Amino acid sequence: MKIALLRRYVVLAETLHFPRAAEQLGIPLASLYTSLDKLEEELGNTLVHREGTPRLTPVGELFLVEAQAAVAAAPPPAPKTVAPAGGKAKASKGKGRAPIVKGQPKPYKKRQGR
Repeated sequence: MKIALLRRYVVLAETLHFPRAAEQLGIPLASLYTSLDKLEEELGNTLVHREGTPRLTPVGELFLVEAQAAVAAAPPPAPKTVAPAGGKAKASKGKGRAPIVKGQPKPYKKRQGR
């Protein structure tokens, strides 16, 4: 069982609101639903009633205590690396003509499309 799934479950169980939990975790809402589905599949039980207002099942309440303990004992998540600003580097167009290879036609410049 992955600690990331447990962290997501703990935040969801504390907020009992899917969009707010996803926003707090900084993940898409679909990823939160997928994480919960994976966790429920691993456990073999439903943890959250999704009809109407989300609420924990009795199994979900018992599992919450274990999940909180596991998350508290785990090391903090690694910080996400931010890509440096500036965008992609442009590919080199090359300089001059390609060398002539014996037996092949001479390279030529293609016309520029409009």
